[in-house]
Amino acid sequence: MKKIKIYGARQNNLKNLTLEIPKNKITVFTGVSGSGKSSLVFETIGAEAQRQINETQNSFVRNRLMRFGVADVDKIEHLNVPVIINQKRLGGNARSTVGTATDIYASLRLLFSRVGKPFVGYSNVFSFNHPQGMCPTCNGLGYVSSIDTQTLFDKSKSLNEGAIRFPTFQPDGYRWFRYVNSGYFDNDKKLKDYTEREWDLLLHSEEHKPKNPSKDWGKTMQYLGVLPRIQRDFLKKNSKEEKLRKKELCKIISTKVCPDCTGKRLNNNILSCKIKDKDIADCTSLSIDDLLSFIQTIPSTTYETVLNELTKKLTNLVTIGLQYLTLDRVTTTLSGGESQRIKMVRHLGNSLEDLLYIFDEPSIGLHPKDLDNISQIIEQIKAKGNTVLIVEHDPDLIKLADHVVDLGPLSGVNGGEIVYQGNFEDLKTSKGKTGQYFSLSRQINQNPREISETIKITNADLYNLKNVSVEIPTNVLTVVTGVAGSGKSTLISKVLPKQFPQAKIIDQSQIRGSSKSNLLTYLGVSDKIRRLFAKENNVSIKLFSSNSEGGCENCKGLGIEKIDLAFMDDIEAPCEVCGGSGFKPQVLKYTYQNKNIVEVLDLTTLEARSFFDQNDFAPDFDLLIDLGLDYLKLGQRLNGFSGGERQRLKLTKEIADEDNLIVLDEPSTGLHPFDTKKLMTILNKLVNQNNTIIVIEHNLDIISQADWIIDVGEGAGKYGGKVIFEGKVEKLLNHKKSATAEYLRQYLGV
Repeated sequence: MKKIKIYGARQNNLKNLTLEIPKNKITVFTGVSGSGKSSLVFETIGAEAQRQINETQNSFVRNRLMRFGVADVDKIEHLNVPVIINQKRLGGNARSTVGTATDIYASLRLLFSRVGKPFVGYSNVFSFNHPQGMCPTCNGLGYVSSIDTQTLFDKSKSLNEGAIRFPTFQPDGYRWFRYVNSGYFDNDKKLKDYTEREWDLLLHSEEHKPKNPSKDWGKTMQYLGVLPRIQRDFLKKNSKEEKLRKKELCKIISTKVCPDCTGKRLNNNILSCKIKDKDIADCTSLSIDDLLSFIQTIPSTTYETVLNELTKKLTNLVTIGLQYLTLDRVTTTLSGGESQRIKMVRHLGNSLEDLLYIFDEPSIGLHPKDLDNISQIIEQIKAKGNTVLIVEHDPDLIKLADHVVDLGPLSGVNGGEIVYQGNFEDLKTSKGKTGQYFSLSRQINQNPREISETIKITNADLYNLKNVSVEIPTNVLTVVTGVAGSGKSTLISKVLPKQFPQAKIIDQSQIRGSSKSNLLTYLGVSDKIRRLFAKENNVSIKLFSSNSEGGCENCKGLGIEKIDLAFMDDIEAPCEVCGGSGFKPQVLKYTYQNKNIVEVLDLTTLEARSFFDQNDFAPDFDLLIDLGLDYLKLGQRLNGFSGGERQRLKLTKEIADEDNLIVLDEPSTGLHPFDTKKLMTILNKLVNQNNTIIVIEHNLDIISQADWIIDVGEGAGKYGGKVIFEGKVEKLLNHKKSATAEYLRQYLGV
């Protein structure tokens, strides 16, 4: 049997691993969060395979490819060409849709250009990004933005006093100079006292050269009213400045559906072309399964190839459980799980063989029913002669493996070793946390909490919700479940906060912070620790920040140096001056309880709890320890945390008080079943402190332990949007139509 051979993998916490992975098989990598799975699969195997492929290109092409650093591994033999399908959202902008991301829209454009009547042009003009196709009013965006002058201008002020409330239009801003030097205005006159002509000049004037500007007016400078200038510089293009000022723009911009194309993005000429009374925008607004049904009713032997291609691509989306999406859905609104599945669809139609497919937790955001579809797709990919590597926690996908590599035994410095490798059956008797989980018997919550009071969501009709009213018990653990796209997140994450603004939503959005943000800054105790050092040594607190006076000047406090090797990959190396600490060497002579600041930052959460035991912030570490994050180091950068670690970190930030209404959106994301058990302990502790906990979840370990279940369905999209069950877990088991009930029975073996 052919094998990929890895020798001496030491990336991050990996302890000099040597292993073999069978080719043309499915290998699943398991282990608790932070055990080293991603370090081995993505940062070692995937990165090295991609780097070697990139090196086959010429220097011109290589300079334009994504850079991969050299993995910390002795060598890897028999690598295949990699296809890495991660959870990173598709991104894009307002012009990127499900249709464009999957190339289905290109096939649809071709169909309309050939079959649609009347003929209005070839396929390219059916694009809302094409000048001849886009609606001229909204430039193909489907919406128009207008500037709220009440917010933008403070009429009680003059130009010199900052009457234009927008960056670069404020006093001394470079756009402000164009107005105060134009010669048109008394710069100390309040805007409320402007004549109609002055107000029109300030707001709406077209571009021209002023007749009597001040001496500071540049020779080539042109005058333009504030509103058209903001439109041109910020709203008409996807400029760097637009991205930079996004927050400020939101304050002054209001958007509404384009009045001319009613959101269809295309001009009237293009929309006049129809197939069976539907224009192309009508088709993109249909759910994927409805569009598939429509395509199958179009009779054409001449263009059968195009119809077959469309049918195949749409069928793949249905197979992968995305039948509820529409082609006009903007990609930035997709979840990580939806993005990953769309990336998977791209590979179903190709005939390439002997590739190395790497998946990052494809179970994310999926109900067990949807997982069946994913399993089929992964099997199809393997059947074409490809090698599949999966980083995964979900038991149903682990069972799919021909070969399992279990990492551990624990996390961080206590992980990075191979605990087990072999087939799935023998995994059950292995000594690691994964093996222990599979050896346990499954049970439901036999003693759910009693319900005394409820809150009621009434008449919820957002998106696919069908006028839903539902009561949610207070001071218990409620799990809201249902297949992907059924409407559960809409009901709980969107409608609930509108009707109950006190609800705290802990979702899966990224943790924001600078490249230097670490665990201590996130917890908000970094200044307290710096003060301890400053007081102990009678020096400035700024010395103990790598962002301030204490930062190493050579690496700017980052602790690493990037070595530019021209057309070869950049190499990151520890800074030669500070040894990777990020601090000036002279700062390290100052100590607190016999440790310098670098040694303190190297403490784990558990070690820090003991070290700072006498300080008022010591209890801040307790919740991290309870959530299984005792191995995290105080100085660990936020951008180095895994998905599971980020999720639990956010949980610590939100839940210090009592009597809260807390919503968690799939808190099991990225968690090993062993960690999920710890999470359940915390959730139950919170409920016992009189908090109301609502969890949106697919994880059967969590569903089975709920006090109360709300099941949304029955299906996704238009087939969902109803509450099909509300009650205790025991009662759910007898439900005949619920997909959750069906898979829960399988989970329990009943």
